[in-house]
Amino acid sequence: MLPTLDMWLACFERRAANPLRAPDSLEASLSAEERDRIARSIASFQLGEQSEGRHFLALARRHAAEHDCAQLPRITELFIREEQRHAATLATFMAANAIPLRRHDWSDRIFRRLRRLAGFELAITILVTAELVGIQYYRALLRSSKSQHLKAICSIFLQDEALHVTYECELLLALRARRGRVPGAAATRAHQAFHLVTALVAWCGHRRVLRAGGHTMRGFLVACARHYALYLDS
Repeated sequence: MLPTLDMWLACFERRAANPLRAPDSLEASLSAEERDRIARSIASFQLGEQSEGRHFLALARRHAAEHDCAQLPRITELFIREEQRHAATLATFMAANAIPLRRHDWSDRIFRRLRRLAGFELAITILVTAELVGIQYYRALLRSSKSQHLKAICSIFLQDEALHVTYECELLLALRARRGRVPGAAATRAHQAFHLVTALVAWCGHRRVLRAGGHTMRGFLVACARHYALYLDS
């Protein structure tokens, strides 16, 4: 059993009881220029946040049964609910600005297929990669708009995702440690490469928002690499 799962379960239960929400009184409207810049991008992220998580929850249950981690399914369920709340928050903001929802996105489709093919450790690896890159995206989105409501949403998401990433990385490092030094190091090198490719894909798909948030391509890739090292280089 992982030693801090009791702590994480209590943390996620507290958060479920008192979720952070952006005040409704804040101005939500985007300018025409902002809407044009972020509409397609934010719709892709909204789609990525939206998932029933049934396969991931099934993997967590199987892992819990095999490794004496009884808290893991409940933590995973609460984590999925937080991601669904993000999707609902973005959908409401998009509706207020006449931004249509997206039903399909090629990058989201690839990530979902990879997660379905993966075991629990690889699913966590894919998930934390998306969230680490997502943190850089939401930082840029916050800086790219004057909408106070969008800024508040991004601030809340950044708090949530920072906690998610801390949990996922702690879990992932513990799983890699069980492999032994050499296999764990190999998994880390492969993850670094995957993370860089994911960051490059994110730049290609969201560069208008990222540039408006102050990034060059090189600066964005460096920021993503440094963020990865902060959590997962050991």
